[in-house]
Amino acid sequence: DPRFNILLLPQNVGKRKAQIAAIRRSAGDMVLNVDSDTILASDVIRKLVPKMQDPAVGAAMGQLTARNRNDSWLTRLIDMEYWLACNEERAAQARFGAVMCCCGPCAIYRRSALASLLDQYESQYFRGKPSDFGEDRHLTILMLKAGFRTEYVPSAIAATVVPNKLGPYLRQQLRWARSTYRDTLLGLRLLPNLNRFLTLDVVGQNLGPLLLALSVLTGLAQLALTGTVPWLAALMIVAMTMIHCSVVALRARQLRFLGFSLHAFINIFLLLPLKAYALCTL
Repeated sequence: DPRFNILLLPQNVGKRKAQIAAIRRSAGDMVLNVDSDTILASDVIRKLVPKMQDPAVGAAMGQLTARNRNDSWLTRLIDMEYWLACNEERAAQARFGAVMCCCGPCAIYRRSALASLLDQYESQYFRGKPSDFGEDRHLTILMLKAGFRTEYVPSAIAATVVPNKLGPYLRQQLRWARSTYRDTLLGLRLLPNLNRFLTLDVVGQNLGPLLLALSVLTGLAQLALTGTVPWLAALMIVAMTMIHCSVVALRARQLRFLGFSLHAFINIFLLLPLKAYALCTL
C-alpha cells in the first residue's frame, strides 16, 4: 500500500527502539500505536482524533476487548477483566485527564509531545540497567510529567489477542506488575500535582493487593495454628466480589459479568503471590 512506509530494522531491538525509529521517521501531527496482535474497528481513528483537538491532550487510548474471547474459560475472564480495566479504572482516571497507562494495542499520541520526550523514553534505566518492559505505562507517565492530559475513548474499540493458557497469562501479569510498581515509584513526585482521587487510586492499586494477600495469609495461619476457619474474612471477600460483579453486570447490561466472580480464585491464589514476587524481584 503506497500510503505506508515499512521500516525494516536490521535486528530485533525490542518494542521501545522500534517505536522510536518509527516516530522519528513520522511526519503527521498524530502517531497511532497498535500492537501487532490487534485489529482495530474501522472508525477508531475518527473516534480518537477529536480528543486530540485539545492541545493540552498528549495521548488517548481506546477500549480493549479480547479478540479470541471464545477460545477458553480464561480468555472469557480476561475479556471481562479488560472491560473492567477500561470502563472502571481508565474511565475514572479520564474524568481527571490523567489515564495512568495508555495501553499499547490502541493509543494515539501527539507527535510534538512525543518528540520532546523521546530522549527520556529511550534512555530509561532502572537500578543501573536499561529498561526493556512496561513501555506503555512509562510513556504515559512521561506525558503526564510533561504537563499533558491523557484520555480514554470507550467508543474506539480495539480487539487484541490475549493468553489462552495460565502460563503465558501469569508471565504477562508478572511483567505488568513489575512495570506498575516501578513506574509508580518513578511517578510519586507527579501524584501531588494530580487530583486527590488519582493519588488514592494509585495507592489503592499498589497497596490493596498486598493488604488482601496479608489477609489471606493471616486466615491460612489461623486455620493452620488454631484449626478454625476465618469465616468472617472469607464471607467479606465473597460479599465484596459478588457486589462488585453484580454492579458491573447491571452497568454493562450483561449477565456474563456475574461469572467474573470466578476470577477471585485466580486473583487470590495466583495473582496475589505473583504480585508479591514481582515486588520482591523488582
